[in-house]
Amino acid sequence: MTVLNPKAFLTSIFNAAVAAADPERTIRDHLPAKPKGRTIVIGAGKGSAQMAAAFEKVWAGPIEGLVVTRYGYGATCERIEIIEAAHPVPDAAGLEASRRLLAKVQGLTEDDLVVALISGGGSALLPSPAGGLTLADEIAVNEALLASGAPIAAMNTIRKHLSTIKGGRLAAAAWPARVVSLIVSDIPGDNPAMVASGPTVPDTGSRADALASISAYGMKLPASVMAHINSPAADAPSPDDERFSRNEVHLIASAGVSLEAAVAEAKRQGVEAIILSDAIEGEAREVGGVHAAIAREVATRNRPFQKPVLILSGGETTVTLRAKGKGGRNSEFLLAFAIGINGVDGIHALAADTDGIDGSEDNAGAFADGSTVSRMRAAGVDAKAMLAGNNAWTAFNAVGDLFVPGPTGTNVNDLRAILIR
Repeated sequence: MTVLNPKAFLTSIFNAAVAAADPERTIRDHLPAKPKGRTIVIGAGKGSAQMAAAFEKVWAGPIEGLVVTRYGYGATCERIEIIEAAHPVPDAAGLEASRRLLAKVQGLTEDDLVVALISGGGSALLPSPAGGLTLADEIAVNEALLASGAPIAAMNTIRKHLSTIKGGRLAAAAWPARVVSLIVSDIPGDNPAMVASGPTVPDTGSRADALASISAYGMKLPASVMAHINSPAADAPSPDDERFSRNEVHLIASAGVSLEAAVAEAKRQGVEAIILSDAIEGEAREVGGVHAAIAREVATRNRPFQKPVLILSGGETTVTLRAKGKGGRNSEFLLAFAIGINGVDGIHALAADTDGIDGSEDNAGAFADGSTVSRMRAAGVDAKAMLAGNNAWTAFNAVGDLFVPGPTGTNVNDLRAILIR
């Protein structure tokens, strides 16, 4: 194997993974039967505008609809309106989008069809506070969740008990119309009810589960929020509710499928590839340290995999905020990884979010190799200090190793690719 340009090779692996989740191809394979009545398209998520544009191309018949996506992630549609709102912290535009989505599915009949295009990021894009709660309460909850280090499933169980749209409530509002959900999963384990906190897919997660997570992760939530979640009014609809009896749920893209596409691309280029897991969770810096240990073992002892090899993993790590630096979970993972392989030759890695954005900056992630830490030091950057301050973006920016592909139009979680030559 001769990989002349590791960054180009790793970028091609990323591109193959994203292409496997291309919305036009995946939606075409999961089109529902046409209804006697109207077809209403709704959606939310960082990939949902591109999903809407793809649906318009492949659907032969009249449609109308409304989809909300992140600022800068819009797509051109003729019949489906695209609204942009804030992510990861909700804003008033998202609040208005939630109100309009609920209004869009009111007054339908059993002859009508609602197609829900759901992708990761929809939780923040659909603020719709329950009871006497406010947008400020929902923002406070979201900030507490993001800083807690809790896994995404726990976050979404909490969110759905504080909302009038999540936890299946949007689908319930469309009753008696049939709701067909086409979902791009960014959730470890691919539970469709967890993607975007399940606006059209209920699950069995209870208020007790939500309260247990709040306690376990030491979250400090507003008193009004705790009062609501402790009351029966917060209960979400049950999956056996009659209003969901005619609905369908289709997982049209996931991390597992994209990782298999990455393997195929690596082998096409003559590189053996293995997948550790498509559902890795945990603290980003700790997961980075474990991946570094595996890479060192292969590089120095040729075990447990024989080099040359590409090691792949997916899933969604978390970051417990210790300071107010710049970065996201992929760049934090990779900075810990870089520290762990410091000085080891022949290791090159990319960690990136498949939606094109890692955290709040414009990069999807970053590249690293055995020289990263020393190059940072030469640029006046202390890698360990940057990691301690949640400042991975600044560290990689200093050495020109940020990965900035732009919005990809899909979202199937994180991709970690480690090439050992």
